[in-house]
Amino acid sequence: MKLGIVGLPNVGKSTLFNALTNAKAESANYPFCTIEPNVGIVSVPDKRLDVLSEMYHPKKYTPAIIQFVDIAGLVKGAAQGEGLGNKFLSNIRECDAILHVVRCFSDDNIIHVDGSVNPLRDLETINMELIFSDMEMLERRMDRTKKAMKGDKTLVSELEVFEKIYDALQQGKCARTVALTEDEESVLYDTPLLTRKPVIYVANVGEQDASGEPVDNQAYMQVKEFAESENSAVIAICAEIEAEIAELDPSEKSVFLEELGIAESGLDKLIKASYSLLGLISYLTAGPEEVRAWTIADGTKAPQAAGKIHSDFERGFIRAEVVAFDDLVASGSMTAAKEAGLVRSEGKDYVMKDGDIVLFRFNV
Repeated sequence: MKLGIVGLPNVGKSTLFNALTNAKAESANYPFCTIEPNVGIVSVPDKRLDVLSEMYHPKKYTPAIIQFVDIAGLVKGAAQGEGLGNKFLSNIRECDAILHVVRCFSDDNIIHVDGSVNPLRDLETINMELIFSDMEMLERRMDRTKKAMKGDKTLVSELEVFEKIYDALQQGKCARTVALTEDEESVLYDTPLLTRKPVIYVANVGEQDASGEPVDNQAYMQVKEFAESENSAVIAICAEIEAEIAELDPSEKSVFLEELGIAESGLDKLIKASYSLLGLISYLTAGPEEVRAWTIADGTKAPQAAGKIHSDFERGFIRAEVVAFDDLVASGSMTAAKEAGLVRSEGKDYVMKDGDIVLFRFNV
């Protein structure tokens, strides 16, 4: 999973990136501090792997990972190349989802590129640049389709999809707000529209708003209302506190969070929201050689899940021996789980569940 962190300059993107990844990207109080995108790989915390590790004492411990990409601050005119905008927009296209950071705190010592804190204006500035970029892409696609239609009338429905989305973009709406059928979705397979990507709006709040949902923070509530209007997710995070947490030893983090009244770290919030947003789950493999989490789309069937490990597993799939994580833990061992009849033999039509512990049988 690759998540692109976007926003105006000086809204806390790089501070948040550093806190999430411990990558120590340059973070300073002036626009375009980030020029090349900073990339950080983060292990997905999964207590189930810790339990399995205690059970099997494996040689390897391999959690799922998320790749965070800190993309330089966009400014008004980015779609026309302002502030190296075109280059930054291309970096966003490569991401699975967008974390859109919005400043929802006041601090006279931190410059705002537009002179004041106004989250709705900031949201509109970024979204309009993404919309302009998408309109330009669709204009090219529509021109090509119209030319090709002269010899192939079956392309009429394809053009209608492009025009449907283009009309919404002209109204200032993101492409993800346009309802499409499965067939219409397939038309966009090779058209990586920026505003079609799923988004989590990250409200960067002050320390006083870090615990719980800051319903008294007017800026945050404006972002929340906007996110809900397009069925997007919103999370309140204090990037400064997350940066402090990142400097602590693991044993100190839980104490620090408890003292501040914060239930879970920003990283944990973002990971949960990202998995939900993209419709992802994890299945597990366990044994003395390795315990490992594998990320798949919710609804994936057993052979395709096996293919995540190796293509031969999918090609020669015979069956999957499956036990639910809770059943294995309650039994105390795989042997006991088998004796209790909790290990099931599943075939090609089995739909994987989050937390399934699996041994795939195959033959090629």
